[in-house]
Amino acid sequence: MRRHSKKKNVLLAVLLAAGGFYFISHLDFLISGPTKSQEVTPNELSWEAERLVSKESWVEQGDYLPLNVSYLVLAGALSTQQRYLSVGISSVKREKGSYLIPTLQSLFSQSSPEECSSMVVVVLLADFDVSWRVTTVRDIKAAFTSELEQGHLVILHVPEEFYPPLTGLKRNYNDAPERVSFRSKQNLDYAFLVHYSSALGRYYLQLEDDVSSAKNFLTTIKRRVEEQEARKTTWAMLEFSSLGFIGKLYKSAHLPQLVRFLFLFYQEMPCDWLMSHFRELLTQRKPILLKPSLFQHMGTFSSFQGTYNKLKDKDFEEGLYSNPPAEVYSDMSTYQKHFPKLAWDAGEGFFWGRSPEKGNYLTVVFTEPTVVTEIFVESGSGGKDLLESASVEIGHNVVTTEKEENSCKEFQSVGTVENGRFKMQEIDKKYSSESSCLRILVTAGQKDWVIIRKIRITTKTSTRPPHQAQV
Repeated sequence: MRRHSKKKNVLLAVLLAAGGFYFISHLDFLISGPTKSQEVTPNELSWEAERLVSKESWVEQGDYLPLNVSYLVLAGALSTQQRYLSVGISSVKREKGSYLIPTLQSLFSQSSPEECSSMVVVVLLADFDVSWRVTTVRDIKAAFTSELEQGHLVILHVPEEFYPPLTGLKRNYNDAPERVSFRSKQNLDYAFLVHYSSALGRYYLQLEDDVSSAKNFLTTIKRRVEEQEARKTTWAMLEFSSLGFIGKLYKSAHLPQLVRFLFLFYQEMPCDWLMSHFRELLTQRKPILLKPSLFQHMGTFSSFQGTYNKLKDKDFEEGLYSNPPAEVYSDMSTYQKHFPKLAWDAGEGFFWGRSPEKGNYLTVVFTEPTVVTEIFVESGSGGKDLLESASVEIGHNVVTTEKEENSCKEFQSVGTVENGRFKMQEIDKKYSSESSCLRILVTAGQKDWVIIRKIRITTKTSTRPPHQAQV
């Protein structure tokens, strides 16, 4: 009986040892991924450089789940200096057109040279179609030679063998298998993109490949980050667009966790849903959506099977931040802290006044005289509290009034508010001289209160010294 038991124990030990050898032999695959295959590369891509994210990097010093992936750098060269912002974009082949080039053009054209030097845009060409990648790289090199040379733009690709399974996945939410595979791969694309970008900037901004940008968006992001930090509250994600995975800003210190989170749960749900869970895990309970939006979805057809997509961000303003410095005055009774200047300044604020009477005004006095080229005024909220009757005027010769306010000695009307809005372009063709004031003059009283949400102008730079008020 003892001899039989001894033989049984020996057999069990042999089986355990064999199982252990099998696990060890497959451990490298489980942790590091599959061995890179010898893919034949077309001549157009023969100069690619392979980059492995260093385990000595500060990104990898934490006790995180290992993620070993090799990147093919298709174009561009990175600077050794960390930037303020890294911008990540993942792009795949679309059945109907491409928006990648216009997206990149918008990012760079809406940024000043100083802003460009403070950011690096990282584009992951995440499609496995080699010919599409070759053509796309060629187009990008032709359009963005300077940005590539100066380290403002980097183009990457991750070979297919570094991806975990993309078929036969869980069909959560009863999604079709094709939809599950698409959104699961998208999560992995983002994981690889964020992983590469994690040490390149102090902050990371996620965009999609079919967006347009507001002017000087980076400067605005800096200001909003400073405001958020001054509040001394916990935040993990700031949202500069309400749509999808567009305009989401993260601290680089959180990116290693974000990468592993996306990679571990890639087949569970779409990326924007995962982002909400990630934010909550980092103890930011509610979204922080900052308005107006800095990025607008411009694609018409989705990257998934070319389906029609008409999503637009209603809070986007392309030329939002061109207003010059100014003082703002009004004799309308202000409700709570919705002061007149909030309609002029960038941000979510607005002016809210009680029932205006004929002759009431809101006057903007520019710090320096300027040639006004375009004026936009928007009032109301949800169809209520509209400014019903008013003229929009520009003025000259600054004076100090009896109320100890600055205003202009003379005004001339450029148009009237209609349906609560006013918009006029090319004003300088008719009024070419410099202006010192902009006034909204109420021409008929109304019972309803009034909200003036936005007063936006564009100008030509003045070379004259600042004005002096006359008494």
